[in-house]
Amino acid sequence: MSGFDTSWLALREPADRAARHAGLMDSLSDYLRGQDAPLVLDIGCGTGSTFRSLAGLLPAGTRWRMLDNDPLLLDEAERRIGTACDVTFHRHDLNDLDRLPLDDVSVVTASALFDLCSERFCAQLAERLAAAGCGLYAALNYDGTMRWFPEHPRDTGMVDLFNRHQRTDKGLGPALGPDAVACLTRQFAMRGFSIRTGDSPWQLADDMAELNAESLKGLRTPLIEMSGATDDAIDQWLAYRLAQLGKPDSSYLVGHTDILALPG
Repeated sequence: MSGFDTSWLALREPADRAARHAGLMDSLSDYLRGQDAPLVLDIGCGTGSTFRSLAGLLPAGTRWRMLDNDPLLLDEAERRIGTACDVTFHRHDLNDLDRLPLDDVSVVTASALFDLCSERFCAQLAERLAAAGCGLYAALNYDGTMRWFPEHPRDTGMVDLFNRHQRTDKGLGPALGPDAVACLTRQFAMRGFSIRTGDSPWQLADDMAELNAESLKGLRTPLIEMSGATDDAIDQWLAYRLAQLGKPDSSYLVGHTDILALPG
């Protein structure tokens, strides 16, 4: 599974932070507060967005183990987080779940990850966390929803194409795409976990114009890969969508769901 560009991760981080479901973060903090020096394992950590979103909310003394397979992202995470906190950095390929470093881990966290993973991956992870007695907090899983105002006749078809692309292999098996949270809920419920979910949509306002634009431009390649239509049809739709950004009453929503699964 390849890493993401650091500039894209930096651009989306404020929207991610604003979208996270506050109630689930509070519940995670309450769960860890009952433990002595809890340890959080952040998988697919990127540049450390999950750490920056949660560190101020979790109990004092919480330790972090940051995990990613991209050395450039790990280096950037270490640069941004620094050495003042109890944080360690580790390179690891998530295809190797058998060697996932779960020793002494209280909760595994991830952001914008599981819609890129397969059902088999989720089942294997659930089995490993159940055996280790670890919880899971997974935020910002794409739920298949994109909505714009004003509407365009091609909107629904473009979202359908993108959702088909979301189910292609991203490096961790055939991806679940919008079905990720349903799969996680099923797999962890089978193993006796207590599960809560909450919506965490991106509400892309005018002050996020650059993110709005880059998010739309990022749709082009997946749409072309999945479409039988001409590039012109997709480019015309994207041109219309980009032209609406910043206009009065225009809006753009991308749906996500957070999940917290704790040992029963």
